Amino acid sequence: MIVIVLLVATLAFRLLGALGVARFATWRVSAAHGLAVMLVMTASAHFVPAGVTFMPNQADMVAMVPPFVPFPALVVALTGVLELAGAAGLVLGRTRRAAGICLALLFVALLPANVYAALAGQDVTPLWQRISEQVLYIAIALWAAARSRELNRELSRV
Repeated sequence: MIVIVLLVATLAFRLLGALGVARFATWRVSAAHGLAVMLVMTASAHFVPAGVTFMPNQADMVAMVPPFVPFPALVVALTGVLELAGAAGLVLGRTRRAAGICLALLFVALLPANVYAALAGQDVTPLWQRISEQVLYIAIALWAAARSRELNRELSRV
């Protein structure tokens, strides 16, 4: 489901670019914005009360945190805030590079929780799929962080 949100959002932004919206003229920028949309969606689960059952909620996220991590509820809230900050950073051209790099590191840091949840028998996405998705998110974040030739030319004129 999450990958579908990422792909549909990226395609929608790229379609806007093809229709003349200059901001989305490249796949890289469209993917950065698509990843931002996905992150807003995933970050929302970090703050949803436990009584909500139609989507993952904070209690589900806390249960995924490995036992060796102290203050799991605080960690869940913090990672939600970091995801939202990363999403905001991706949509701003000046911060896209830093946001992409930081998000790639965050995705690596979140991987142990995904592995723990899968191995602990929790009702989560299968481990092989979860790891594949994390690799995709890391790749897109790093791709969004890469400087384009156009930006390098622009920076060299300053």
